[in-house]
Amino acid sequence: MLQTVKQPSLTPHARLESLRAELKRRGLDGFIIPRQDEFQGEYVAPYAERLRWLTGFAGSWGIAIVLPDRAAIFVDGRYTVQAAQQVDTALFTPRHLIEEPPTDWLGENVGKGQRIGYDPWLMTTEQVGRFEKALAKAGATLVPVDDNPVDAIWPERPPRPSGLVDVQPTQFAGRSPSEKLAEIAEILEKEGAEAAVITLPDSIAWLFNIRGADVRYMPVVHAQAILHRGQKAQLFINAARLPDHVQDHLAQVADVAPPSAFLDALAELGRQKARVLIDPASAPERVSSALQSSGAEIVKGADPSVLPKARKNAAESEGARTAHRRDAAAMVRFLHWLSVEAPRGGLTEIATAEKLEEFRRTSDMLKDLSFDTIAGAGPNAALPHYHATPESSRPLEKDSIFLIDSGAQYQDGTTDITRTVIIGKPTAEMKDRFTRVLKGMIAMSTIRFPKGTTGSQLDALARVALWKAGLDYDHGTGHGVGSYLSVHEGPARLNKTDRTPLEPGMILSNEPGYYKPGEYGIRIENLLLVHEPRPIGGGERPMMGFETLTLAPIDRALVDLSLMNPEERQWLDAYHARVLDEIGPSLDEADRRWLAQAAAPL
Repeated sequence: MLQTVKQPSLTPHARLESLRAELKRRGLDGFIIPRQDEFQGEYVAPYAERLRWLTGFAGSWGIAIVLPDRAAIFVDGRYTVQAAQQVDTALFTPRHLIEEPPTDWLGENVGKGQRIGYDPWLMTTEQVGRFEKALAKAGATLVPVDDNPVDAIWPERPPRPSGLVDVQPTQFAGRSPSEKLAEIAEILEKEGAEAAVITLPDSIAWLFNIRGADVRYMPVVHAQAILHRGQKAQLFINAARLPDHVQDHLAQVADVAPPSAFLDALAELGRQKARVLIDPASAPERVSSALQSSGAEIVKGADPSVLPKARKNAAESEGARTAHRRDAAAMVRFLHWLSVEAPRGGLTEIATAEKLEEFRRTSDMLKDLSFDTIAGAGPNAALPHYHATPESSRPLEKDSIFLIDSGAQYQDGTTDITRTVIIGKPTAEMKDRFTRVLKGMIAMSTIRFPKGTTGSQLDALARVALWKAGLDYDHGTGHGVGSYLSVHEGPARLNKTDRTPLEPGMILSNEPGYYKPGEYGIRIENLLLVHEPRPIGGGERPMMGFETLTLAPIDRALVDLSLMNPEERQWLDAYHARVLDEIGPSLDEADRRWLAQAAAPL
């Protein structure tokens, strides 16, 4: 387990005033603090938790802006409640990221001639462009800094990760690095580029078949890479982190250089007048500016590894199936244990999360969890991204809902599952809401769709039953999932706006929900694998669809059968029969008997 962020010795007020003093010393009138690090991945290591250190906000996405007389923190709908709880709102005013974008707020709150600083390693070219435009309208200027002022005032800042790197064997990866790099070279040729700069940690891990532990719960390595169309790739990482077998593995496809050589390598591309592909949505602005200033020609395009990485090959798909069966056995044992212990009283959210991890750790294939377990009892279940702390951990009470969203990193696959159960007897409203969520989950599980279909075209399927009752949820229905990589993987998603066509091999979550603030929350989540087009009897063209990977019983005590149509009942019975057939043989007698009851026909 990686080191966690050490609690600051300064008070929240002292931290903010210390930053303002540092900005004044540098001749800056404000500063932008995003959650990102210089690698632009979703998760950051403790040394880069600048937003959390300054504001107290522990969510996975947010951005703060500090001005001389005011400050604000911007989060999306997942985190509005959490931000209000974790942040001193007398210091930072919480704002909704969508309803009041930070660029708009900044443009309205700066004066003419003011200088607003930013760290070009922590913001992408796209982000910088939006802020520059907003400030220009107000007569202000966006100013890059060479070193981050938050780092200058952060006492006892954690060190950068320095753990050893390992190889992901081809038996799990399915393809060698040379095969993957050859595919990328073809993409570069189509784009008319001689090289591409890659900074996303999961892209680098996938490309070179390497894994590490630089970020908690995510087996990635902090490094940068330059991919060349006609020669070896360059990988920028401290060689001391590479054991002999890893150096031998990489020597076939990459020249390894220290991170300090990265900017010089970008300058060399400029001297060569090379056409260099960068992804404006993920490349740090510092990369873009280094290339431009040295004379390189920038080709803007998506990270060329993102889409190939999302299309799981046969080995990765089979690994996902195996990992999910293994994970399902742990989940069934946990749900059986919960059904016995919860009614007795005394269980807390933290205790249940720890118990589930204990069941998972019986497998020698487990590497880590895939994220912080979300274990929410009663009103805490209404917080989609809740994380229990010793102060917030609630007991599991009689006649209340308990939601647990968890996942694991196995060497052959990444899992993510949510189950909602009732402790005691549910109310009629609870059953109504649960069944509507279940209907949406089933609708997504059973849909067939043609080539070119996007997540935004399917998202409404999971919401229809809720919409009919005047209900909805404020998060997407599904995200991509990696192969022993990030539990949140692009480019495809199931949400209201995604435009990426779904392709065979992609793994996505299917997790509609319902949340009643202050009372309870419901979410049911399975992972789905997009399968190849298959004929439909009487149809005119083959259609793609989803194979359900997740195998664990759904709480039938929360199902209102009057809301279920025959096809939905049939799906649930068939799903439970499959769970019993595939998972039952791996369980002991007591767990198998419990599963047979939990998975009995409706």
